[in-house]
Amino acid sequence: MSSTFERFRPISSRRNPTVTGSYSDPIRNIDWVLMGSVISLVVIGLFTVFSATYRRLAEQGFDPYVYTQRQAIFVVVAGVVLALVMTIGHDWFRTQSGFFFGGVIVLLVLVLATGAVTGGARLAFDLGPISIQPAELAKPAVLLVVVGYLSEATTERIDWHHFVMTIYIVMVPVGLVLAQPDLGSASVIVAGVAGVLFIAGARRRYMALIASLSAATIAVTFVLFPYQLRRFDAWINQNSYDKDLEKIVLQVRFAKRAVSTGGLFGKGYLDGPLTNGKYIPVQFTDFPFSAIGEQFGALGGAVVLVLFAVVLWRVWRIAQMARDRFGYFLVTGIFTILMWQVFQNIGMSMGVTPVSGLPLPFISYGGSHLVSSAILVGLVQSVHMRRLR
Repeated sequence: MSSTFERFRPISSRRNPTVTGSYSDPIRNIDWVLMGSVISLVVIGLFTVFSATYRRLAEQGFDPYVYTQRQAIFVVVAGVVLALVMTIGHDWFRTQSGFFFGGVIVLLVLVLATGAVTGGARLAFDLGPISIQPAELAKPAVLLVVVGYLSEATTERIDWHHFVMTIYIVMVPVGLVLAQPDLGSASVIVAGVAGVLFIAGARRRYMALIASLSAATIAVTFVLFPYQLRRFDAWINQNSYDKDLEKIVLQVRFAKRAVSTGGLFGKGYLDGPLTNGKYIPVQFTDFPFSAIGEQFGALGGAVVLVLFAVVLWRVWRIAQMARDRFGYFLVTGIFTILMWQVFQNIGMSMGVTPVSGLPLPFISYGGSHLVSSAILVGLVQSVHMRRLR
């Protein structure tokens, strides 16, 4: 296996001399397979949000399209952000990574002081019809800073100094996110950074240390915020009838039932009794896969999984095609973030992972996560678009 330095030899030595400058124009190098898969997931998300919300809203006398309309607006905003990131390019974001990192830290501090309290946590700024969740913006911001730092390392493998400095960079935003508390978003940031460290050649004992620090941090979070511990307790005891665990256990139980009763072809769109009832309160944000499983069955669930597999495949492929270490590390970190979120969210619906509140990328309701996902996809596309330069 070639070293990292050998992989990224000067572009002039890798470029085909018969390729003219026009073929290296960024606009001609968009990965349309990745783009098409993402758009397909977004469309599925719009239909899923409507199916999981319209009946409850109608019964309460509200406009049954309100959440779907908001999601459509979020999609438009995310599309604009995606286009801007692709146009500006990842190299510019590299130069401005410190500014974005500092801005996110300020937002994370402010949300702890002035954010709206929901379920005992301060996760977002309440701006009336919309809310802004800084933890979502922290995902690309932290990744950009870490990747920028590690890509400048002069050693072939990440040494102890670079590893420790990476931990210092990550511990502040992760600590602030945990203080909200939002264990799910904190785990995504850690997963992204761990993926970069692994691909950058960090020693196994360094990775083991990250795992140990994460376990210790989770234990401290359980002590400070007992509600987080109840989520793990509910995951381990999914058949419990304990009153303290009832709310968490029941929504997971009904989510699993929705998926299992969908059969092969599902009950039909808008005909799922669990999806269109009041059994899974946060289905359109936390458990959208259960709505897909009940209405479209194993076949519909398989389509979603295949689309995510295509997205991850294209992201990994683009990482291998990156022209430099920064692009390679960046796209690898994004690959890890997306893979972890997909596994964690779908795992919640199946009872495989604890309830964490993580959204399903491109599908779950919410503007902050859609914008964050758009930034990540835009950065990946930028690396692909500029690989021949």
